[in-house]
Amino acid sequence: MTGRWEPIGPVNAFSLIGLRETLLGGQSFSWSAKEEDQWIGVIENSVVELRWIAGQLQWRCSGPVPLRKKELLHYLWLDDSYFKAVDSLPWRSDETLHQAIQRFPGLRILRQPIEETLMVFLLSSAKSIPQIKKLRAKTNQLLGDELSEGMHAFPGWQRLKGLSEKEARTLGMGYRAKYLVGTARHLEKNPQFLQSLEKLPYSQARLKLMELPGVGPKVADCVLLFGGQKNQAFPIDTWILQSLKKQYSMSDWKISQMQEFARIHFGQHAGLAQQFLFSYQRILSQDTEQKEGKI
Repeated sequence: MTGRWEPIGPVNAFSLIGLRETLLGGQSFSWSAKEEDQWIGVIENSVVELRWIAGQLQWRCSGPVPLRKKELLHYLWLDDSYFKAVDSLPWRSDETLHQAIQRFPGLRILRQPIEETLMVFLLSSAKSIPQIKKLRAKTNQLLGDELSEGMHAFPGWQRLKGLSEKEARTLGMGYRAKYLVGTARHLEKNPQFLQSLEKLPYSQARLKLMELPGVGPKVADCVLLFGGQKNQAFPIDTWILQSLKKQYSMSDWKISQMQEFARIHFGQHAGLAQQFLFSYQRILSQDTEQKEGKI
């Protein structure tokens, strides 16, 4: 990695645990830890390194098209709107959310390119984070440009359309191969499909995304939250389901009722609340297993 380390963002914008969870907690699959307080990832056509020193985030990058500082600030949501979003959440009356925010100070939603976000979440069904990372790396290595040794850019859907279902299965995609191939064909016929989502309200964008093969409500919400900057999106996965049942007494509620609750209770930044609850529920489960001697 070349380039000089430079500070980015205000001091203590993150905490170490909040930064680590933002990068590695399941909203992105392009980041890996080099050390406890240093990470490397790919954004567009740049290899980016981040490190945490005495409360200050620092960065450097390399690649054919080096990322600009303002682009990284946008990607990491390092502006005042983040603090306004946190303040708008009902943590004053919601003790579970309050505890989650305290446990992960500075946890943010990454503003990722929607094209790659769609690909990785299409491949995410019934897969763990390490498995999704491995699939992403194999696909990018096969079709994407090499940015540095072992680091490849997302190839784009124009190249993905050349992948056959058989080839996709050899990469380990299994039944998800048909979703990837089918989506690539759909986007080839509708080249402005993903860009058009930005102009639509959340509910309409969600329905439109669900026209794609393999995109159900949860995948659509993940794509819109982590790649489409639709902060109203509230993906309900296993951890969120546990949180809503255990912390909010919703054992008998339907998913659609939970979605409506989240929309009303958490407001326009429900997706940020979701990420706090997701991380908090996961660590609560780990704490319980440690106490019971399971890990």
